[in-house]
Amino acid sequence: MTGIDIPAEVRALVDGALESDHPLLLAVVNPQGEPLLSYRGSARVHDDGRSIGLWLRNAGGGTIEAICGNPAVALMYRSEAVPFVQFRGHARVVDDPATRDEIFDRSPERERAADPERGGVAILVGIDRIEGVIGFEDGKPRFLKLG
Repeated sequence: MTGIDIPAEVRALVDGALESDHPLLLAVVNPQGEPLLSYRGSARVHDDGRSIGLWLRNAGGGTIEAICGNPAVALMYRSEAVPFVQFRGHARVVDDPATRDEIFDRSPERERAADPERGGVAILVGIDRIEGVIGFEDGKPRFLKLG
C-alpha cells in the first residue's frame, strides 16, 4: 500500500484515540452519493506507518458498501489539546488472513470483546494527505500539512 509516512506524534494520537475517549471519525460516500459518518474506536496505525487499520464489526453495513463503491475516505481526530487532524486516503477491504488477524489483534480490547467471533471486516486506509492543527506553541497554532 502506498501513502505518506505518518509522523510519530500523529501515530500516538491515532493509536491512543479510543483509550483517551477520542475515537477517529470516518467519512465515506455511499453509492447514492450520500456521506456517511461513523466513529471508529479500532483505528490503529498499521505497521508500515503509511496506513491506518480499522476493524468494522458489522460486515454487512453501509460503510463496507460505500468503501467498495468509492475507496476515497477521510478520517478526523480531535481532542481538547488537538483542534483537529484530518487524514485523506483510499480504503480497501483486507483479504489476506494474516493482515486481517493483525488488524483485529491490534484493536483495543473493548473493540475485540464486542466481536469475539471475529465476524467483522478489516479495512486498510492508505494515507495520502494529513492536515490540521496539531496543537499550540506560544499561543500560536502548530499546523501540520503532509502529502
